[in-house]
Amino acid sequence: MRTSLALAASAALVAGAALGLAPTAQAGTTTADGIRFVDIPGDGGTVLKANVITPSGAGPHPLIVLPTSWAMPQIEYLAQAEQLADSGYVVVSYNSRGFWQSGGEIETAGPKDIADASEVIDWALANTPADPAHIGMAGVSYGAGISLLAAAHDPRIKAVAALSGWADLIESIYSGRTQHVQAAALLGGAGRLTGRPGPELQEILGDFLSSNLAKEEDMIAWGRKRSAAEQIDRINANGAAIMLGNAWGDTIFPPNQYASFYEKLTGPKRLEFRPGDHATAEATGLFGLPNDTWTSAHRWFDHYLKGTDNGIDREQPVQLKSRSTGAYEGYPDWKSVHANQRKFGLGGTQRIRANLDSGANGGITLLTNALDQFLRTPPVVSVPLLPRAFAGVWQSERYDTPQRVRGTVTVHTTVTSTEESGTLVAYLYDVGPLGVGKLVSNAPYTFHDRTPGTPFGVGLELFSTAYDVPAGHRLALVVDTVDPLYIEHNPTGAQLTFSSPSADPSYVSVPLRKE
Repeated sequence: MRTSLALAASAALVAGAALGLAPTAQAGTTTADGIRFVDIPGDGGTVLKANVITPSGAGPHPLIVLPTSWAMPQIEYLAQAEQLADSGYVVVSYNSRGFWQSGGEIETAGPKDIADASEVIDWALANTPADPAHIGMAGVSYGAGISLLAAAHDPRIKAVAALSGWADLIESIYSGRTQHVQAAALLGGAGRLTGRPGPELQEILGDFLSSNLAKEEDMIAWGRKRSAAEQIDRINANGAAIMLGNAWGDTIFPPNQYASFYEKLTGPKRLEFRPGDHATAEATGLFGLPNDTWTSAHRWFDHYLKGTDNGIDREQPVQLKSRSTGAYEGYPDWKSVHANQRKFGLGGTQRIRANLDSGANGGITLLTNALDQFLRTPPVVSVPLLPRAFAGVWQSERYDTPQRVRGTVTVHTTVTSTEESGTLVAYLYDVGPLGVGKLVSNAPYTFHDRTPGTPFGVGLELFSTAYDVPAGHRLALVVDTVDPLYIEHNPTGAQLTFSSPSADPSYVSVPLRKE
């Protein structure tokens, strides 16, 4: 076993990557524990820094390829790679092009990145005792996105574990046609610190953060080209077994887009959601510590690459872990999560002024939902004290029994704006007897080219979640116009009016688990 080295390396990479100092081993180096550091020629001959671990025995052995996460060095997966190798896999982990000492420029899962994945597979088949009939890919975040796209283009890939990744890049950082500014700025800054962004990425990111709406269609086309959801027919035709794992509070790649993609898959598939923020559900596994997400990924590969009868194919394929209890629940599909709906009305008319944060907000990327994961402390507000000039507030009745919210809450309302463009952010709170609201979910919505003074309907899906509202509490919907997570498009002095016409009543629809 090589666990001690893996733990040390993992600790070093997390600390070093945070400071921009994580090292990359020299090609040709082989450690005492049999980890071989190599250079692999990627697309066009671009050098990809990689490490290889080969299990004992003559082989052939099933192969797993691990592309690194955004901004992370090639030793990111050492702990998991060694565990996989100890159980009989050849494992090749490589630094994605444009990062650290790998060559090229950051392509953001563009065609060259997808070609790189196939080149790495070619290299492994030629230079290790890897079995060409049993090949898998896995990764966290950026590595997850590349793995899904590679499965659309390389039919040799038979199984994928895509953790904290994206299937739809537009619905991830531009959901509700609203720029997720903290997420984009974090990715852009980390890319510049640890890699070499290409001119296309720099232009797209600049247009995105500057709200250059003249380039919106170009930005959307760029994102769709990098979205596995746009390649769903090819993925289904190739038939790889796809496991998707994500966190409820992922502020970079929210869970909704994964759930939508999962429903369109026709081959073997599994969907797992857990508390946390981006990549925090997998983080302890990178240190070699026990981790539910990585355990599932190992079981997935064992069944679909090694043929192990471990029962994972007979379990309920949708596995949800509650933010409130930490218990797992199984469902036959994502639609079943939403089978029981309960509505409360958004009656009356409320008018709010834009351009000021009411105090309701979704928190800070990577921090807020990680605290909720480990300490069960979501963001809170005093609902009675929210300034009604800047926040619309509607509340349900007080519930006599616990309300176990599961899945995607939807909001339907009618909006009238004094301006042609604007942004609103909706928040759902669990409100206790003293009026303290704990954030259940949120989502932004931006509109353009509306006729001032003319009402229009808004349908908004909040980010999916699993949260238990205690008996004696109520739910509250709060809407304001400013949140540090998002770029807002409200002209100075704008006002938004929310109404509920009799012909089209406004409401919140909440999916609840039946006991």
